[in-house]
Amino acid sequence: MIRAPVNPELLRWGRERAGITQEELMAKFRKLPEWEDGQMKPTLKQTEAFARAVHAPVGYLFLSEPPEDIVPIPDYRTFAKHAVTRPSPNLMEMIYACQDRQNWYRDFAHVAGEPDLEFVGSASVNMSPETVAGQIREILGFDLAARRRCSTWTDALRLFIRQADEAGVLVMVSGIVMSNTSRPLDPAEFRGFALCDPRAPLVFVNGKDTKAAQMFTLAHELAHVWLGVSALSNFGAAPKSGFCREGEWCNAVAAELLVPLEALQSDLRRNEPLQEALSRLARTFKVSSLVILRRLLDAGELTHESFEVAWTQENERLQKLVRAGGGGGDFYRTTVARAGRRFVRALVVSTLEGQTLYRDAFRMLGVRGTGTFNKLGREVGVIE
Repeated sequence: MIRAPVNPELLRWGRERAGITQEELMAKFRKLPEWEDGQMKPTLKQTEAFARAVHAPVGYLFLSEPPEDIVPIPDYRTFAKHAVTRPSPNLMEMIYACQDRQNWYRDFAHVAGEPDLEFVGSASVNMSPETVAGQIREILGFDLAARRRCSTWTDALRLFIRQADEAGVLVMVSGIVMSNTSRPLDPAEFRGFALCDPRAPLVFVNGKDTKAAQMFTLAHELAHVWLGVSALSNFGAAPKSGFCREGEWCNAVAAELLVPLEALQSDLRRNEPLQEALSRLARTFKVSSLVILRRLLDAGELTHESFEVAWTQENERLQKLVRAGGGGGDFYRTTVARAGRRFVRALVVSTLEGQTLYRDAFRMLGVRGTGTFNKLGREVGVIE
């Protein structure tokens, strides 16, 4: 039996990078402790299986020292005011998959003669958040009255996504890596990212977050598109200080876009209990109650002390909802949401016209089989 000359240190690195304990992996690799201690080498087949289990390229396990995972876009994530240093394999693969999709769409748009989008990079952090929020609202047709008429947050989010999509932004929302339900994306690690390009701007939203939180993430990442700056973010709605200027500015733009201060102030009721106001205003504006809290602070309706107490309590309540989760739904609608309607339509058209190989289309969509592909084409209105 031929043993693979893997580096024990790389085995430990691969396991820890994937966030998997030794005990969990021992169900499949019972000799793992001996492998990590260097007392025994796995076979080549076992090495390949281990690499798949920890979502690492098998070649990495033969290196002399662990490679450094570097996020390929500016990383604005912070935790306790310190930069987050180690990205998970799930996050890295999702960024690379979206870059692959964006590169494909950029070429497609060039061949199709689509013009550059003037709003990409049209703003700067020296502009007031109110001004930029107004520009985004105008270009997207982000009508507050239409959003208020939506019966649920999910409907409001779909409306927001459709408006961004029709404006030319590739919007992708997923809570898993491609179509792999065993690889969830952790909202605590990242909420979303923006990949800026004048012809193919892309926004990814972590679908494991609550629907209301996804609204804020989409607004935040759109602000990055207006800045023309790609970024990976884990910002919530809190008005933070001491963090990167761009992130704080994008948060302010997102807050004003979703809950214009003037509209909020006109909806306030004298002596209304805070919890009742949060519930009512969150339903009215179709945003998270955390966004409402932040805007009440901005409006001077809350002191910083009362804001901090209310924020902690509300954040704990919402985190319980996230952990409770939920799933299911229509497979084809969900798949379109994961890759984005604009992208799926273009990919199906290009593939049917013979300009893109079915193999490449399947890879970028995370699907298998012509039957599934054709049903996705019908879902986006390309195939009758």
